[in-house]
Amino acid sequence: MVILHVKHNDQSQFLYETTLNTPVEDVATKITAVYNGRLKVNRICSEMEELAKHGTLYPPEILGLTPEQVEELKLTDPWGEKCIPSGGFTMNKDPIGRRNGKQPRKEMQDVLNKAIKDAKDMISKNLVLQNKCLDMKVVKEAINILKGATLIVYPMKLPPHDVIRMEFENIEDLSGTQASLEVIDPATAQLWFCGKEMYRDGKMLGDYVGKIEKCKVIVKLTKRGQGPPAREPIMSEEQRKEFMMHAGPTAAI
Repeated sequence: MVILHVKHNDQSQFLYETTLNTPVEDVATKITAVYNGRLKVNRICSEMEELAKHGTLYPPEILGLTPEQVEELKLTDPWGEKCIPSGGFTMNKDPIGRRNGKQPRKEMQDVLNKAIKDAKDMISKNLVLQNKCLDMKVVKEAINILKGATLIVYPMKLPPHDVIRMEFENIEDLSGTQASLEVIDPATAQLWFCGKEMYRDGKMLGDYVGKIEKCKVIVKLTKRGQGPPAREPIMSEEQRKEFMMHAGPTAAI
C-alpha cells in the first residue's frame, strides 16, 4: 500500500491509502470525492451550529425581508409551526434573519453540538498529523451522525427548503455561493506529483510515484486549468531554522 498526502492550495487536506497499480483515473476520482465530502461535512456542521442557536430556516419567500415587510405581505412560515424541536424551544432571534429563532432547549442543543464535534473530528485535517487515513466510508459515517442527531431533535424532519435537509438529500444548490468555488469536479480534477501532472490516460499510480510500496508521497489536487501548483520546499521552515542554528554564522552569508 502507498499513502498519498493530499494537498490543495499548499494546505494539507488528508491522507489517502491506495495501491501503486491503481489507475490514476480512479485515484483522482476517489480523492476528489473525499475532498468534496469534507467540504460537505463542514457546510452541514456550519448550518447545524446555526440550527442549534436559531431554529429552522425561513422559507425562500421570507428570506431577506424585514419583519415589517413580512407582515405587510401577509407571509407566513408554516414549516416553522410544524418543525418544532423535541422538548420545545425558547426564542433566540437570528441577528441576520435567516432562521426563525425557535432555539431547541439545552438538552437538544447538546445533541446537535456533540454530533457536530464528532463529525468534524472524523474529517479533521489534524488526522494528517495523527497519520490516519481518510476515505469516503468515514465521510459518509460523519454525515450519518449529523443526520441522526438532526432526526433526534426534529423527528418530523427539517423543512424541505432548509439547506441542511437539502445537503442530506444531496439536492443542495451551491450556485452563486463561495462554497461552489471550493468544490472540484471529480471528472476533470488534476493530480500533480513533483510538479508534474499525473495524466488520467490509463497509466497507473506507480508510473508516476515509483515502484516502492509502503511509502508516503505528496500529491496536489487542483481544478482543471489552474496550472501546476507550487513545488514543495526542499526543507520545511522548522528544518531550515534548525539547519541555520547548527551551521552557525556562515550559513547566513
